[in-house]
Amino acid sequence: MGIFEPFRAIGYITSSVPFSVQRLGTETFVTVSVGKSWQIYNCAKLSLVLVGPQLAKKIRALASYRDYTFAAYGNDIGVFKRAHQVATWSRHNAKVNLLLLFGEHVLSVDVEGNVFIWAFKGTDENPSPVGHILLDNEFTPSCIMHPDTYLNKVIFGSQDGSLQLWNISTKKKLYEFKGWNSSISCCVSSPALDVIAVGCADGKIHVHNIRYDEEVVAFSQTTRGAVTALSFRTDGQPLLASGGSSGVISIWNLEKRRLQSVIRDAHDSSVISLHFFANEPVLMSTSADNSIKMWIFDTSDGDPRLLKFRSGHSAPPLCIRFYANGRHILSAGQDRAFRLFSVIQDQQSRELSQRHVTKRAKKLKVKQEEIKLKPVIAFDVAEIRERDWSNVVTCHMDTPHAYVWRLQNFVLGEHILTPTTDIQAPVKACTISSCGNFAILGTAGGWIEKFNLQSGMSRGCYVDMSEKGSCAHDGEVVGVACDSTNSLMISAGYNGDVKVWSFKGRELKSRWEIGCKVVKIIYHRSNGLLASVTDDLVIRMFDVVALKMVRKFEGHTDRITDICFSEDGKWLLSSSMDGTLRIWDVILARQIDAIHVDVSITALSLSPNMDVLATTHVDQNGVYLWVNQAMFSGAPHIDSYGSGKEVVKVKLPSISSGAGGGEEGSKDDGDSDNKPPTFTNSQPPQLLDKQIPDLVTLSMLPKSQWQSLINLDIIKERNKPIEPPKKPEKAPFFLPSIPSLSGEILFKVTTTDQTTDEEKGTQADDQFHKVTNLPSSPFVQYIQSSVETKNFEGLTDYLKSLSPSTLDMELRMLQIIDDDEEQEPEKRPELLILELLLEYLIHEVSHGNNFEFIQALIRLFLKIHGETMRRHSKLDKLLEAQSGIWQKLDGMFQSARCMVTFLSNSQF
Repeated sequence: MGIFEPFRAIGYITSSVPFSVQRLGTETFVTVSVGKSWQIYNCAKLSLVLVGPQLAKKIRALASYRDYTFAAYGNDIGVFKRAHQVATWSRHNAKVNLLLLFGEHVLSVDVEGNVFIWAFKGTDENPSPVGHILLDNEFTPSCIMHPDTYLNKVIFGSQDGSLQLWNISTKKKLYEFKGWNSSISCCVSSPALDVIAVGCADGKIHVHNIRYDEEVVAFSQTTRGAVTALSFRTDGQPLLASGGSSGVISIWNLEKRRLQSVIRDAHDSSVISLHFFANEPVLMSTSADNSIKMWIFDTSDGDPRLLKFRSGHSAPPLCIRFYANGRHILSAGQDRAFRLFSVIQDQQSRELSQRHVTKRAKKLKVKQEEIKLKPVIAFDVAEIRERDWSNVVTCHMDTPHAYVWRLQNFVLGEHILTPTTDIQAPVKACTISSCGNFAILGTAGGWIEKFNLQSGMSRGCYVDMSEKGSCAHDGEVVGVACDSTNSLMISAGYNGDVKVWSFKGRELKSRWEIGCKVVKIIYHRSNGLLASVTDDLVIRMFDVVALKMVRKFEGHTDRITDICFSEDGKWLLSSSMDGTLRIWDVILARQIDAIHVDVSITALSLSPNMDVLATTHVDQNGVYLWVNQAMFSGAPHIDSYGSGKEVVKVKLPSISSGAGGGEEGSKDDGDSDNKPPTFTNSQPPQLLDKQIPDLVTLSMLPKSQWQSLINLDIIKERNKPIEPPKKPEKAPFFLPSIPSLSGEILFKVTTTDQTTDEEKGTQADDQFHKVTNLPSSPFVQYIQSSVETKNFEGLTDYLKSLSPSTLDMELRMLQIIDDDEEQEPEKRPELLILELLLEYLIHEVSHGNNFEFIQALIRLFLKIHGETMRRHSKLDKLLEAQSGIWQKLDGMFQSARCMVTFLSNSQF
């Protein structure tokens, strides 16, 4: 088992597979594909409600009906009831491209023209198809639809531009339409009977009457690419929406037979699906740019506006960093977006605003992508000044400026940091001081300058007079860093020179040469160590104060992409294009773990708590999370993580938490050690319930519960009313009731007392024997069965579930009241139960379990039964166990007190 195990992937919204929409009651849900898994969103707020399991291959088609979801992957079709797979349909010999829900049946179409008809009700009993249709050899299906009111009939569209009408009940072709000599990409049914809309790859839209095989109207959007999606509006307005391969959505007026409006920057990639909600002026669209958007037609001119959306990176992220104590991740991607992902609640993820991009793009009549800032290549963040001013600095590709961001408002800051050098060169490196007041920038020309983040003004530059051109480095600055006290600033040049400067005075204090090209540096402020990555695939670690190399790590066989320190500075993590992630122990100076993934890691970041690792990968638009198993498995020694030479092959985390990933080649599926952890609600794993030798464990009960058990008499005395309750002058008529422990209502009936004293005594004896009928008490029965079967853990859980007053009452019910009884004391049922209870207490004290609860229980037990059990032999065993455990604890407490006293009196 490695240190990090796959957990889940975040940032995935949708892929290039058409969605499936269904209505359940008053709510509408949309099912979308995300690679090898699927997700269901509630359309009311686009909130994620369900995530499907990880499949073996990428999903190619989707369909849904109530609790059922049908996903085609490879040659198979998976049937899911909610998130559980209940069946797999495997009759296709080719890849399944199309699925259509048709009443109580599902139609599946593969690339070879085979159409299978499946009955999904009763799938468990009959996984075989109920029908099969083979299309013509020259007919390659590209879309499928069911025309409204056409019983048992479907229409197939082909890549050669023709349409065919089939009866799936008789399995016969009824009619073939002449077509339009262009590949048909989509077709939908209109609110008008016998009318459909067909979208072609040449950018033309044909509204066709299939009853008479006549064209009603045709539109053309050739300048906006091929038609990829169509949808009719159903609330009475004669509108048709079409999506193009360029990401543009066009709205066509069917009455006026002309274009009504265009959403030019609807998506950054091809539109995959469009859907008008039933009887609502709302259009939903998805695209290959990893986004779902909803548009509402409520403006005076009839043009749509963006209502709500969910989106992620449309291009792979380049840089990531944990933020807000590990609750969020800052991510910068090649799509020019700067995003904040929530690790806990997916709805809190968002893109940081770049100030009126949409309005400026519309005014200048250009795409939003051209208005956005160029991709971020490096950034730094400081949480200490989040509420005061901008606390993030970003460097952008081929940009001679650095930009600041204010994360409190999720918006671009008001200042632009521009170095004052005569030669404008792109900013390549940046850092923020530990106080959060200053930002330091390094350029490709070797210039380093300090700026004040509050005002955005320059506070001086760092110049080495021995360098040419009066700059800091002779060549590109690849990294800058500050120490924790703002006394030193460290910079590294591409040519291999590392320099240490006075932060305030900006003069050069020392320098050294690494001897080869430097690619990246990272500095840990707590331990003062600087790690550098060079082009010879070696990671060198330097002590900045001593000015010497202290560690050297070798093992990567390809370009090192990123490195990061753990929060305590004991680990160094590195990733490479060879597909490996290696963990180096700084103290032991060796590799302690290494994993290999199929897709190389491009960036990584470890949370401050060291419980979650985030990675980005080549050509992957999401952020992948790995959980630190070493923190929760209780591994006794560092050698249990893995040897320094072994590299374990691991799959990437899946979309659903704990559903995929793990080591490859596991032979025993039942071995839980080879499986990734399963967690719910995207929360980190809980600590394992393991007893550590020579220590005690607590019960994790609220403090008030076990303290109330000790001080129950004081609480009762304190809560006693000052004055007795006053009887009302005129009480309403009611039947008086008698309180009972069982909870049953017993009505008190007043009758004339005609019983004799002898009968009263007999009744009292019967009542006493009923009370002391111990086997009938659940409390006594649980003690007997648990102690006899050695189920001490179950007995503890039962006792912890009782309230303090109930536990006090049950213990008092075991008191021996009538000492004059002729029965021998050793055979009294109360005494037998007390002996079992003592045996339980001795076991728990000896093992140090539930320490504070057991101590409170012992005190209450001795308070009630101490006089009765004072001469019992088991009480001596309890005293012996109690003395032993307290001597160990007192020794540990004394050691801790001595250490604190020594350190508090030491002079550093």
